[in-house]
Amino acid sequence: MRVYLLVLLTAAAVTFLTTPAVRRVALMTGALTPVRVRDVHTTPTPRLGGVAMLAGLAVAMVVASQVPFLHEEFYGTSMAWGILGGGTLVALLGVADDIWQLDWMTKLVGQVLAAGFMAWQGVQLITFPVFGLTIGSSRLSLVATVLAVVVAINAVNFVDGLDGLAAGMIAIGGGAFFLYTYLLTRDASPGNYANVATAVMAAVVGVTLGFLPHNFHPARIFMGDSGSMLLGLTVAGVAIVVTGRIDPAALSGSQVLPVFVPILLPVAVLLLPLVDMTLAVLRRLRAGQSPFKPDRLHLHHRLLDAGHSHTRAVLVMYLWTSVFAFAAVALAVYTPAQVAVGTAVAVALAVAVTYAQLPGLRRRVREDRR
Repeated sequence: MRVYLLVLLTAAAVTFLTTPAVRRVALMTGALTPVRVRDVHTTPTPRLGGVAMLAGLAVAMVVASQVPFLHEEFYGTSMAWGILGGGTLVALLGVADDIWQLDWMTKLVGQVLAAGFMAWQGVQLITFPVFGLTIGSSRLSLVATVLAVVVAINAVNFVDGLDGLAAGMIAIGGGAFFLYTYLLTRDASPGNYANVATAVMAAVVGVTLGFLPHNFHPARIFMGDSGSMLLGLTVAGVAIVVTGRIDPAALSGSQVLPVFVPILLPVAVLLLPLVDMTLAVLRRLRAGQSPFKPDRLHLHHRLLDAGHSHTRAVLVMYLWTSVFAFAAVALAVYTPAQVAVGTAVAVALAVAVTYAQLPGLRRRVREDRR
């Protein structure tokens, strides 16, 4: 655990220390997010925060690769470097978009290429730890990998609409993912806790924690597409690595549904972004618009319109992310009945927090009582 904490702290420190320099570069290059009708910020704000996040991720992974405990995990296969390489490509694509505003087709092609590079380096969906299911075709495996990665990239990109929202949600969900991979690796191989997925996820959590002090409301810098696409790709990459590394036969009987968790957990971590993206695409297609046409009807916008403050809306989204992500992790430790009861209680509390103290709700309640 100490090695993983070292990786996390390294990523956090590098990201935190390099973000002010990246902010100055953004100001000099004109990489600013203007104030648009759909936006909630009131002044043009520098972006390119993903550059600092990429620096934190790269340094942390290099440090991890030099630790004897993790050395074989990084040099025995190319998967870790495949994730970093794909992340670098998609972050550079995001930098270009942050500066020059690329069209959606160019960004989609770049995302596919970055996902394809990662798959070429061995980060590819081949087996699912459910009923021994295997993808029989290398071409189908590549398509499935690219599709999963591109969906994750755009899910995080869609939800990045409030100060600190995407970074905090990935920090929470990534923390749950880190805990799951660590516990499951420890159970599956008691003599060796080294795992490339755990190391990379520790670095991802670190970069989000290092970036949040600069990005929380009121934000001094946005992560931009360079950051949101980097986070989406790395989370998807780790999920793919975990899916192929878990051996159901090696797990203890105390874990009731652990073989489903590698598939459920990435979905749980990205559930709110995925729901938000799905609703946005359906909404825009129904209106005869491009699915990539921006609007002000995302889940976080609806929380603001309901009466939540900026900070409270972000915290509500954090809460729901925690509920879904840690409920999925609990499946690897507790019985389904225990998880169901705990999740029901957590959902009830989350609903109470979400709807409590809303001006519009209180007004309707008073009117109903008259």
